[in-house]
Amino acid sequence: MDTFQQINKPVYVLEEQRLRNNLSLISEVARTGGIDIILAFKAYALWKTFPIFREYIRATTASSLSEAKLALLEFGSKAHTFSPAYTDYEIDEIAHCSSHLTFNSLSQYQRYHQRVRQANSEISLGIRINPEYSEIETDLYNPCAPGTRFGVSADKLPEILPEDIEGFHCHCHCENGSDVFQRTLTHIEDKFAKWFPQIKWINFGGGHLMTRKDYDIPLLIQILTDFKKKYPNLHVILEPGSAFGWQTGSLVSQVVDVVEDKGIKTAILNVSFTCHMPDCLEMPYWPSVRNAKVIEGRYDKSIPYLYRLGGNSCLSGDFMESWQFDHELQIGENIIFEDMLHYTTVKTNMFNGITHPSIGIVHLNGELEILKDFGYEDYRDRMD
Repeated sequence: MDTFQQINKPVYVLEEQRLRNNLSLISEVARTGGIDIILAFKAYALWKTFPIFREYIRATTASSLSEAKLALLEFGSKAHTFSPAYTDYEIDEIAHCSSHLTFNSLSQYQRYHQRVRQANSEISLGIRINPEYSEIETDLYNPCAPGTRFGVSADKLPEILPEDIEGFHCHCHCENGSDVFQRTLTHIEDKFAKWFPQIKWINFGGGHLMTRKDYDIPLLIQILTDFKKKYPNLHVILEPGSAFGWQTGSLVSQVVDVVEDKGIKTAILNVSFTCHMPDCLEMPYWPSVRNAKVIEGRYDKSIPYLYRLGGNSCLSGDFMESWQFDHELQIGENIIFEDMLHYTTVKTNMFNGITHPSIGIVHLNGELEILKDFGYEDYRDRMD
């Protein structure tokens, strides 16, 4: 198994073949199911790889002005845009960059819908709906939890929708399977099907992890086919993010020191969980480390070659435990965190001014190209 011995500094390494495998699967699901599947930038926004994406998909989804501009200027097509709250100083430019724009509330619709149409007469407007049902277990990622700030519940929608509302947007998944989508769709139909004749499209959001090995793709296609038979007037859209970047690359780091306290050994790395793998602490998401075994529970001093892995920030909690290796770790040795392309490069920060990992891609011919190196100017200019 490749340990990237030629790499001696932190790098996110995207593997083009794995990316193309995901894109090929996703485009085939879209074709077979008769729907559009578009890329959500919130999980993956490496714009230098967009030429590869354009071979397989036609559009993207944005949640901010910067993402909408990225869609138009770098991907080459207008965005399907949703934001919890648009602002006076950005709404016109967002509308210009968008083919579809979804409002989170009826009050936002009332405030901005005419202005949006003045900025872009061809735009298609939608409303985010809240089915009040989700099987997401981590509240941090559950958009349908009681008290949510996302979407309009059925009891708050008027019987007749405003005439320029053409679609519904619904997001209530997070790395879920098609069985969860099947159960969730029942709730969506029960609450909102009476409005379906009034709209042209429905966007079922992200979280459909169709590139995961155990995902039931035939069930997903059957669900989509059955839905389209029931509602032939509706164009169906899915906008996953993780599914595109799933298992497409790793974060390669190096051991810079090994310290021990009270019998607990910590291998300190030249990367940071809080800076470079934030979901590991936020969700928490337990990363897989190449050639190492996860040992669950409290640190067991009796297990040989057992280490905490510690980040190089000043945050005391910038570590995770524990992994067992088959040897004593050495200074300079590569530690490779698997599946670190989605929800990492889009969420990293420069806390402490720590040197940010570079971003690279291994092309089909095996050549490693560095797409981006980060330096002092990147840290400085965030405050400029």
